[in-house]
Amino acid sequence: MNLLKALATISSLTLLSRVLAFVRDILIARIFGAGAATDAFFVAFKLPNLLRRLFAEGAFSQAFVPIFGEYKSRRGHEETKLLLDHVTTMLALILFVVTLIGIIAAPILVYISAPGFIKDAEKFDLTVQLLRITSPYIFFISLVAVAAAILNTYNKFWVPAFAPVLLNLCFIGGALWFAPYFNPPILVLAWAVFVAGIVQLAFQLPFLKKIGMLPNLRLNLKDEGMWRVIKQMGPAIFGVSIAQLSLIINTIFASFLVAGSVSWLYYADRLMEFPTGMLGVALGTILLPSLSRLHASNDTSEYSKLLDWGLRLTFLLALPAALALGMIAVPLLATFFQHGEFSAHDVLMSRSALVGYSVGLIGLILVKILAPGFYARQNIRTPVKIGIVTLIATQAMNALFIGPFQHAGLALSIGLGACLNSAILFHFLRKHGIYQPEPGWWLFFAKLLLALLALGWTLWFGMGSEQHWLTTHGWSRIIHLAWLVVLGVVIYFAVLWVLGFRLRDFAKRGAN
Repeated sequence: MNLLKALATISSLTLLSRVLAFVRDILIARIFGAGAATDAFFVAFKLPNLLRRLFAEGAFSQAFVPIFGEYKSRRGHEETKLLLDHVTTMLALILFVVTLIGIIAAPILVYISAPGFIKDAEKFDLTVQLLRITSPYIFFISLVAVAAAILNTYNKFWVPAFAPVLLNLCFIGGALWFAPYFNPPILVLAWAVFVAGIVQLAFQLPFLKKIGMLPNLRLNLKDEGMWRVIKQMGPAIFGVSIAQLSLIINTIFASFLVAGSVSWLYYADRLMEFPTGMLGVALGTILLPSLSRLHASNDTSEYSKLLDWGLRLTFLLALPAALALGMIAVPLLATFFQHGEFSAHDVLMSRSALVGYSVGLIGLILVKILAPGFYARQNIRTPVKIGIVTLIATQAMNALFIGPFQHAGLALSIGLGACLNSAILFHFLRKHGIYQPEPGWWLFFAKLLLALLALGWTLWFGMGSEQHWLTTHGWSRIIHLAWLVVLGVVIYFAVLWVLGFRLRDFAKRGAN
């Protein structure tokens, strides 16, 4: 399996999803603006979305894929299928209970996650109503994550990568055509979330059937493999999803700030997730199954080389993304979101948050590369300890930064916390002898620095004044941003090419 080709496939589909996500967010900004109603929806969507990332894509995937891969490599199809059936049945039961709790305890959950909403009874009640509609998303999207973990293990990467496209299509369709039929109109977004969970799950089922891995409902409480997965899941929540936990705590802080703060953080987060999804999530997705297979075959040398490959690609692509997000934050936000109810003031407030996020973008992506280095070896304890330290440090930074920087301080603490997390993960990978850097890193960084300087110079002089972006509209702004981005990409990679970088140097084959 060509890992670079797999990365390109996942990144391309992620790009499609992100483009549709921008269309979605542009429509939400234009139709609903940035105020009490959108704050209510973003909180209501953030809670099930957080549980999805923690419970399914985070804890479940990192606990399940290494053990599932071990069964696939060593025990044959029949035992692997039995493990899948038992794990899926147990997970479905747990998810059903969690969903019911989300619906019944919605007022309590809103009070805990956004206590600042208490002072506005109408806003609080709307958030509760929205959360009750979005709660079943936890059930469906977690099963989507189960299907994705199976398909990724069988190197069917494109199917799970396409599923988020369906979520964005549901949002777009709901906002465009059905919003007028709801009172208040913001309810349509919650129902779009509900429908999207069902659609994404249904899309993946035929592909599971094709590889003979469509789960059957069979519960066996004596299945040793199932209990190994469940035992790993709890600790994995901390080790994998510290940034997500920090985001929900940030929502609590932001709920006490001026109206719109939650929304400003959301729109900045949407742009920040563009590179984290296209690179961090994509690389983590293809690395974990290959690392798990290499660990099962005890190939420590290739294990280390695969991590090295992932780290080099991360620095090569994440550093220019971070630089660009920080430098052209206003052009990006103004072009994508400054329409209708989304004002120039909203652009500037979101800009502050995006700059804060960009400082720690490299850390946010590195965590997704380094953590699988432990989880593929079924080592949960080390990332958990690191995660707890990081979470405490992030909240200390929240308390320190929120005063002088308001909502932007919350974004900055997330980024710096991720950098701390990745630095400690790297330290222990080296300390335990899991990762040995390949030769040439200092020269690699020197060449990257020259390319980044060229990129920064291009963006600085090409963007012009921020006021220009806040006052122009329509196609002139779109065309200006398009050629600025294209020019930046061309300059960056042209400098790298002159310095000797070639695509073939990053070709890598994974374990089958």
